[in-house]
Amino acid sequence: MWSRIRRLFVIKTKFEAFLVIYALALGAVERGVHYLELYPGYGGWLLFAVCPISVFMVGGILIDVAERRQHE
Repeated sequence: MWSRIRRLFVIKTKFEAFLVIYALALGAVERGVHYLELYPGYGGWLLFAVCPISVFMVGGILIDVAERRQHE
């Protein structure tokens, strides 16, 4: 029973990985906009820039894992 539910949350293909990356990117940009409102000026822009960079790092890992799963 639990294994069937757990399979829903496993990223199997690159398309699923891209969908997750897109959702993470939308959330990161939204968080960055809040930082710009909270911290106007240079500090806000710096925090805004860090949010999407974290998505790039995680996105690369997700795509690599999805490629490995497709080749198995």
